[in-house]
Amino acid sequence: MPLFFLNQQELDCINDNGQIFGKIKFDVSNNEYIFYLIDESIVLSDSDKSSIADRLSGLESGQYSIPMQDDD
Repeated sequence: MPLFFLNQQELDCINDNGQIFGKIKFDVSNNEYIFYLIDESIVLSDSDKSSIADRLSGLESGQYSIPMQDDD
């Protein structure tokens, strides 16, 4: 099961070994949250895919949020 860790205005997706395998960010141009792998050769388990889908759904519904950074 991946861990989701806030990094700037993205969520790092971290596997059981502590390695970042992907990120979730808000795509302003399409007004939606997206997940992307940091290395296309990574193969996700069904459990990881389900956890990522749940997190994306929770972000869309407002259950979770990614705070916007204010550099002022």
